[in-house]
Amino acid sequence: MRITILFGGSNRERLVSVASAQALHQALPEADLWWWDVEDKVHVVQSKQLLEHARPFEDEFKPGTSGIPLDRALDQAKAEGRVLVLGLHGGRAENGELQVMCEALGVPFTGSGSASSHLAFDKIAAKRFAALGGVTPPANVALDDIDEAFAEYGRLIAKPARDGSSYGLIFVNAKQDLVAVRNAAKHEEYVIEPYIAGVEATCGVLERTDGSIISLPPIEIIPGEGNFDYAAKYLLKSTQEICPGRFAPEITAALKEQAMLAHRAMSCTGYSRSDFIVSDKGLVYLETNTLPGLTKSSLYPKALKAEGIAFVDFLHGLLELAGRGVRK
Repeated sequence: MRITILFGGSNRERLVSVASAQALHQALPEADLWWWDVEDKVHVVQSKQLLEHARPFEDEFKPGTSGIPLDRALDQAKAEGRVLVLGLHGGRAENGELQVMCEALGVPFTGSGSASSHLAFDKIAAKRFAALGGVTPPANVALDDIDEAFAEYGRLIAKPARDGSSYGLIFVNAKQDLVAVRNAAKHEEYVIEPYIAGVEATCGVLERTDGSIISLPPIEIIPGEGNFDYAAKYLLKSTQEICPGRFAPEITAALKEQAMLAHRAMSCTGYSRSDFIVSDKGLVYLETNTLPGLTKSSLYPKALKAEGIAFVDFLHGLLELAGRGVRK
């Protein structure tokens, strides 16, 4: 099969996707490059164009070529026997829509299938399934109850119910922040939760070609300016991501176990990464990412390295699973 890295997308995380594609292409230099733009067209991209794009987290990628509609590109992928490496994040790239289009055509792709992608991307549904699977999520706060909840908890956090975790975060530290939440909720559904104090942590899960599944070393995150938002993740050099995290052995074991439980609860395939808060009352589950960042500075590749797994070997494993048509 012809390996093709599909990156971009029509959502806000397309900038991160470019950086992931750069890392993917360096590991898989033989792969073709397809850029999915905001107008739902797919462009063939040359290696030099991608690798010379210097500021992917800040500047839009513009291939300067004419593209074809996404559905036609997927038809072409099927006709040419391509397997898609999904260097994509967020939106229709991660919520299951792209995946179901591929499944309908029989186009193999890396990562989780449409059903698990859709479930994990919906933070409300994911929290419910994670809880049923044995993981502890934070409480939900109804929009109509935010004044009472703010009075009770002192701090809240609000985030889009169906978007990447880097965008749209609102930290409710004062009454005026409640206005910002109400205004944001007029345009899209928001998840509102009590703010949980503690150490931010994330833990990856990897499915291997022999059928075994392992949890990777958990990572401890210390945001550069207090909040782990887009700027802290990709722009601030002061953010610390310590891998393996400096957790007590029992906390490390619990993070690995709960990441595995979340992976299974969402029926993920190939790989995933789940985020937690290590609080004084135990672990609190935040969300599961079915297409976590794969940039040179991303968390998942750091965990692979700590486990002693080469990035290229990880990708070859995903490609083998995709080629088998493994879907859950």
